[in-house]
Formats: sequence, C-alpha cells, structure tokens
Amino acid sequence: MAMDLVGFGIVIPVLPLYAEDFGASPLLAAALLAAFSAAQMVAAPLWGRLSDRIGRKPVLIAALIGSALGSLVTGLAGVLWVLFAGRLLDGASGSSYAVGQAAVADMAEPQDRPRLLGLLAAAFGVGFVVGPLLGSLAALGGRQLPFFIASGLAATNALVALVRLPNQKPVAAAKSRQKFFAGLKESADQVRRLALLALIAMVAFAGFEATFALFLERRFPQLDDPSVYGLFALIGLGLVLVQTRVVGPINARMDSFSVLRLALGLMAMGMALLAMGGTWVGLSLALVALVLGQGLFNPSLSAATVTAVGQTGRGAALGVQQSAGALGRVVGPLLAGVLFSRASTEAPYWVAALLAVVAVGLVPTEVKSNSAS
Repeated sequence: MAMDLVGFGIVIPVLPLYAEDFGASPLLAAALLAAFSAAQMVAAPLWGRLSDRIGRKPVLIAALIGSALGSLVTGLAGVLWVLFAGRLLDGASGSSYAVGQAAVADMAEPQDRPRLLGLLAAAFGVGFVVGPLLGSLAALGGRQLPFFIASGLAATNALVALVRLPNQKPVAAAKSRQKFFAGLKESADQVRRLALLALIAMVAFAGFEATFALFLERRFPQLDDPSVYGLFALIGLGLVLVQTRVVGPINARMDSFSVLRLALGLMAMGMALLAMGGTWVGLSLALVALVLGQGLFNPSLSAATVTAVGQTGRGAALGVQQSAGALGRVVGPLLAGVLFSRASTEAPYWVAALLAVVAVGLVPTEVKSNSAS
C-alpha cells in the first residue's frame, strides 16, 4: 500500500501543470484531479465484491497492473482526452486499498484488526508523504518522467504481490451464491450507515485540506510557502504516528464504535478551534485534535465495517466505504471552496464541525454481525 501511494503522490503535484501543457484551463486541470476520485468511487465496490468471489491476491495484482497502465497512458498522452483516459484508468484501478484492508482482515485475529488496519493506514500516509518528495526530483527530468516512474513502481509492485502475497481461499467459494448475497443483505443497513460516516468525515477533512493553505495565508501572513509545506508534512507524520501508536491500544480498551464517537468529537473540536483561533496556541490545539481524530477514525471505521459483515462480504463492504470516501474527496473541496470564497474564511470549518457532530449521532450503538468475524 505504501508503494501504491508513493506512485500516486509522485504525480499529483505536477499533474495540473502537465495538463496545462495540453491547453487545459484551470477548471479542466481541476476536473482532471476529480476524474481520478470519480473513477475510484465507481470502481471500488466492484473490485471489493470481485475479491470476495475470486480472492484478494488476483484482484490486487490486476488493480496494480491497471495503475501501471494508467500512469503509462498519462505519460504518453499526446492530447487532452487521452490524458483524461489515463487518469480514469488509474482511478478505476486505484481501489487496491479496500482490497488490501480485506486481506488484512482475513489474516488477522479479531482483537488485532484495529492495530493492523492502523498500520495499513499509516503505510498509506507514508506513501503520500514520500511520493511528492520523489516527484519533485523526478520532475527535474521533465513533466512526463514522474508518470513513467509511477508506472514502473506499480508494475514492480504487481510483481512483488505475485511473489509475496499469500494465496487465500475466496470466502464466497465455500458458500452458495444465494447464501453469499443473503449475508450481504443482512448487514446492508449497517454498511450503508458506516459508509455515510466515511462520506461525512471525508467531506469535512478534504475541505480542510483544500482550504488550509489559504486559511494560513490570511490568518498567519508571516508564514512563507516552505513553512506551509512543513505544516502539511507535520500533519501527515502526525497521522502516521497516531495510526501506528495510538489506534491499537485505544481500540483494545474501547469498542470500535466508541472510538468512532471519540474521533468525530475530536474532529469537531479541532474544526471549531480552527474557526475561532487566530493565535499559534489555537492553531496548535486545533491541529492536534484534528490529527488525533482523523488518525483514529479511518482504521476504527474499517474495523467496525469488517465486524459488521463478518467473513462474507468484507471486500464489497470496504469497497463501498472507499467509494464513499472518494465521493467525499470530490464534494469536500468544492463545498469548502464555495464557503471560503462566498461566505467567510472560517465558514468551511464551522460547517465541518457541524458535520462531525451530526456524524456522532449516526454511529451505530452496537455491531450486528451476520456471520463469524
């Protein structure tokens, strides 16, 4: 997963500039970024369901090969529509995270799942921190080079997965098709509610990511660009620290739903402090609360989803969760951008805090698994 996100992080900083080389307007360049998430939103549940039927390993390998081809097409694009086709292919193939989560859930003991899913989320974060650093170096060789490097990384990753990943028996293979889909139906309501939580939390956090640099520019004008990049890097490293050191112990003491409520409460507090604060102390407290809340939320949500569906439909349920998160990455920046420009500097964070509070009320009171977890 870390390698997969390194490839993604390599191309993101240079992609809008690369699109402008093809005559794209700023709006089309932004649409190119959104196309990846839109394709991921559609494809993630399909990949997840397929992994339930035929196994995690072949789906992971196929997704990585698709990512390699998508980056290659992007690098070789001669016209704008081919550039969009490459990003759509890469986005549709970029759903390996949900399948990777399902593979971890298959192999882990129930009590170890939150900790191991936290490590997987941390690998995700490490890749996203390292990727842009490598991309900035690769771009020195031309704007096409980062895409070729990303393609090579994904292809290499597919080969590593072919050799290193264990072969696991598909869960659905031992069940009749009727029982398989009946099991999914039993947990559908809870899966939908957990997916809605993923959507709401991602709308809030993606809106924060999209406007935070603008917020700093207006509230803390003494900060220069390197300082802003440094703050983003600290946020990323903080998330990795929480996911590797805090998620496991806190889930060992509390059930996943209680951790979700705590995480959403911290996110609401962080967003409210950000909206109110104009001092360094207020900013620091807000970022600590946001990092703790977001770092706890994602692995705990995945653990709750895995428990809700049991063995039967892990891939499909986690795919729906990833799809909801991808939709949040499309909606969140757009909503925050409108609020920031049309309402006020603090409006996106007040709305995000309100969304987090609403989400607390949506957390189920107890898990209802339809089969052994």
